[in-house]
Amino acid sequence: MADAKVIPFDDDRSRTGAGKVVPRRRGASGRRKGESAAVREVAPLPEQQDREPSPPTAAREPDPRERTQAGGGLDRRVAGGLAFLRRRLTGDYDVDEFGYDKELTDQVLMSLVRPLYEKYFRVEVKGVENIPADGGALIVANHSGTLPLDGVMMQVAVHDNHPQNRHLRLLAADLVFMLPVVNELARKAGHTLACAEDAQRLLERGELVGVMPEGFKGIGKPFSERYKLQRFGRGGFVSTALKAGTPIVPCSIVGAEEIYPMIGNAKTLARLLGFPYFPITPTFPWLGPLGAVPLPTKWTIQFGEPIPTDGFPPEAAEDPMLMFNLTDQVREQIQHTLYKLLVQRRSVFF
Repeated sequence: MADAKVIPFDDDRSRTGAGKVVPRRRGASGRRKGESAAVREVAPLPEQQDREPSPPTAAREPDPRERTQAGGGLDRRVAGGLAFLRRRLTGDYDVDEFGYDKELTDQVLMSLVRPLYEKYFRVEVKGVENIPADGGALIVANHSGTLPLDGVMMQVAVHDNHPQNRHLRLLAADLVFMLPVVNELARKAGHTLACAEDAQRLLERGELVGVMPEGFKGIGKPFSERYKLQRFGRGGFVSTALKAGTPIVPCSIVGAEEIYPMIGNAKTLARLLGFPYFPITPTFPWLGPLGAVPLPTKWTIQFGEPIPTDGFPPEAAEDPMLMFNLTDQVREQIQHTLYKLLVQRRSVFF
């Protein structure tokens, strides 16, 4: 089809009258002499002929309602922070019989350690669906890393990944409650003394309780024995779970062993300070405070299938053979999972 030439209305309006289109003579090819076939002139639509040229596009003014909504989130956060401070100053907050402060833990303590959990150790969590949605349960994990950061990371893992955002109440050694500042923070975060009576009371109240049966033998073992579980005590945690009738959830933690590679132990200095060990690592004490910075290893925390205990009779908690068998079953499950995670791990740091 030949290209058509449409004359703008305002070109011939003065000569032919409004609305009339006058065709121009064209050559055989259907276009004017010298006109390219690829170029056509199209008249503007009638409604566009008298329209003023549009100004350059300017940034759209934000809707007042959008500004209100954007500022509303900030206002709510500020108001919430001020209300939190007012409650702390006036003492209008709840603390349970163990010293646990849920509000402080959620709004302050968790926020302080979460960057370490998410950005520094980049913790990957598996099997969180094995933790009950409600009711008591005893989570039993391996212990390592020279400093007990693995317990804190496990606490964040449960809270941030469980659908119900459940809180984990850790059983801690006596030393934790003898250290200034650490004592208060541990109590506020829900930690309690590692004794059977406290653990049973928490379990019967429907709490999640975390225990690391290796104790100082696990956290203070040399780097050459990494990921080799130490003895799990005398099975006291199994007896506690049997009395409360709550399941036992094995937990395996990979990555904590390498944050402070313990290549030596200054036992004399440890006795003078009253510590169970005094670690010597490739960076500490040689680099001073800088040597106390943990290495940024990649962590994986896996929760295994729960082991039920509610099917045993009440006197089962006094059966030493049953406790030994259950303790060994939990320990073997954790050790097997550790080996499996180590095989799957590509690198200590990635």
